[in-house]
Amino acid sequence: MEQPLVSILIPFKNTAEYLPECLQSILDQRYRNWEVWAIDDRSDDSSSEIVSQFAKEDSRIGLFQNESKGIIQALRTGYALSKGHLVTRMDSDDIMTPNKLEVMVNALLEKGPGHVALGQVKYFSDRGISNGYERYEQWLNRLTQNGSNYTEIYKECVIPSPCWMVHRHDLDACGAFTPNRYPEDYDLSFRFYELGLRCIPCNELLHLWRDYDTRTSRTSEHYAQNYFLEIKLHYFLRLEYLSDRPLALWGAGNKGKEIAKGLLERKLDFYWLCDNPRKIGKKIYGKEMHHYSALKTLHRPQSIVTVANEEAQTMIRRYFLDLGQAEGQDYFFFC
Repeated sequence: MEQPLVSILIPFKNTAEYLPECLQSILDQRYRNWEVWAIDDRSDDSSSEIVSQFAKEDSRIGLFQNESKGIIQALRTGYALSKGHLVTRMDSDDIMTPNKLEVMVNALLEKGPGHVALGQVKYFSDRGISNGYERYEQWLNRLTQNGSNYTEIYKECVIPSPCWMVHRHDLDACGAFTPNRYPEDYDLSFRFYELGLRCIPCNELLHLWRDYDTRTSRTSEHYAQNYFLEIKLHYFLRLEYLSDRPLALWGAGNKGKEIAKGLLERKLDFYWLCDNPRKIGKKIYGKEMHHYSALKTLHRPQSIVTVANEEAQTMIRRYFLDLGQAEGQDYFFFC
């Protein structure tokens, strides 16, 4: 069987407690033709020394200091050093299952270029997993099992940052790690989607995702909700929005207001809808709120829905169905 080189990019910062287990899980892979580029993003603990010791014992592991600062620049640095025909990313606090690389490589060799290999993920923590993370894990794995990840891409990041693999020229074609847009994993997911890379279904657990209080996604401002909403709006307007169709925004909570501000900043007209009688007829940011029944008066509208409540979402779907409108074409859930 063909054994293409796999480049594994690992940006890290102050994860000395977890790096040995992470690196050992790579050494334990059944697939052997890989290289690691571990990029130290200005750690001030013993992380760099730990990686250096692993690198002395296995020449496939390379250690490099970040040329600038931040995870995006670290990924660029590692990618520039890498030589693999296939590329993946790994988080320095996580664990690979022993078959991870083997399953992903085989999937890409079978399907060929134009695909992204994925795997099932599982959160773990010394203190247990919150209901929110458990629900996200279940949602993500359901999509991955069917390869239907893009169908709900405007809700949340549909491709786990440390559990994907692609052909190098496909990664180059979608811009690799060039954009300075956070969250960088969500942005990359949208660029996979834009390029048309097909998600390969997978029902095998390949990645153990560690949760703890100081992990980057919990502490960095770059992973705050407004950054996610800005990415959603950016790609919606780039990939879905049709200027000859009226645009509607459904929801006047915090997320709805953030999207409204983004549309107003771009000087885009829209109808703002809700079902709250205390808001209907009033103005927010100078835009009058309308009852959602106003959708019936619009010709072929496109709608952004920012209502998170699941019961309300069920009602909204039924309403769109009665109007003959389709999800992913006429309306898009942003949460």
